[in-house]
Amino acid sequence: MNKAELVDAIAKKTGETKRKTEGFVDAFVETVMDTVAKGEKVSVVGFGNFERKHREARKGRNPRTGDVIQIDAKNYPAFTPGKGFKDKVS
Repeated sequence: MNKAELVDAIAKKTGETKRKTEGFVDAFVETVMDTVAKGEKVSVVGFGNFERKHREARKGRNPRTGDVIQIDAKNYPAFTPGKGFKDKVS
């Protein structure tokens, strides 16, 4: 399902216009990204948690040459599904 299909499905369920629904979806996504980028956690009960995680610097290996390379530390977004989501998928 892509964004347009998601907007269509939500609009059908809520009875709102597609334009208004797309605004809500955009606002949700932007708010989650901004909040996670600040290092805060977003929890939607029954759905899951969005958070920023940190990966330490480490040594890796170039698979082509076998040379050891340094991989920089970085932050990355993570999603952990909630119990309701897991139960629905199972």
